[in-house]
Amino acid sequence: MGETGRSTVVKIASRLIGPNQPCFIVAEIGINHNGDLKLAKELVDAAVKAGCDAVKFQKRTVDVVYTSEELARPRENPFGPTNGDLKRGLEFGEQEYEALDAHCRERGIFWFASCWDEASVDFISRFDPPCYKIASAGLTDHALLRYHRLQGKPIILSTGMSSLEQIDRAVEVLEKNDLVLLHSTSTYPAHLDELNLRCIQSLGDRYHVPVGYSGHEVGLPTTVAAVALGACLVERHITLDRAMWGSDQAASVEPRGFERLVREIRAVEEALGDGEKRIFDREIPVMKKLRRVQ
Repeated sequence: MGETGRSTVVKIASRLIGPNQPCFIVAEIGINHNGDLKLAKELVDAAVKAGCDAVKFQKRTVDVVYTSEELARPRENPFGPTNGDLKRGLEFGEQEYEALDAHCRERGIFWFASCWDEASVDFISRFDPPCYKIASAGLTDHALLRYHRLQGKPIILSTGMSSLEQIDRAVEVLEKNDLVLLHSTSTYPAHLDELNLRCIQSLGDRYHVPVGYSGHEVGLPTTVAAVALGACLVERHITLDRAMWGSDQAASVEPRGFERLVREIRAVEEALGDGEKRIFDREIPVMKKLRRVQ
């Protein structure tokens, strides 16, 4: 696959993430489980069937991440009449994560989470995740970045809704140690003219760390194109049904779509080759047949 600058390689569990390595494919379950453990397990199973390398959840301490005014804001939802009812209803606790941890181990797939606050980092740390993800919303929270760094695990950082100056500072705070940056656009769903996929190469050239892509667009070709442009890790939201209730479902990929996405990424990786010009054995008889001058 294509290189992004002079990127280093990061090891997540038993996998190497970086140039000339197979793309690490993450199915983001996030909050698409709608607070239902059974649905969360079904999404894990769908990711396994598709051939994904990992699944990702989101973890928040609701009363820390959101203001009391925001939690009290009226918002009709399956859990009650306020936004706070929704946020608390979507949040899994220890019992659910223990069940998900066991299920992922049984199915042989890595899992980790986006932790939106320090208490959530502590919560997830008890499960010894292979890495931590920091969402675009947390990129400017330097205290949260430092807290993640203290865990001594690889960090995946999304860069949506962020300027280069903000990313510069975040990379400085994280000290570039075991860091993977994800190019991303924080619109749901994202429009094609907002994707700016060439930033994958630009970020690699600027920071010399592995760069991936976190996509929120509708469709698959642009995510496959991201791999051709050098994305060493790809993250897309997964859902059982894009028409299902939930704020992220419309920007997600259904199981059959995820199977196709993984298949097409692997095909593109094979087609990219190593960049060294050569004559293939199967070309020789064609050459002998078609060339007047050998």
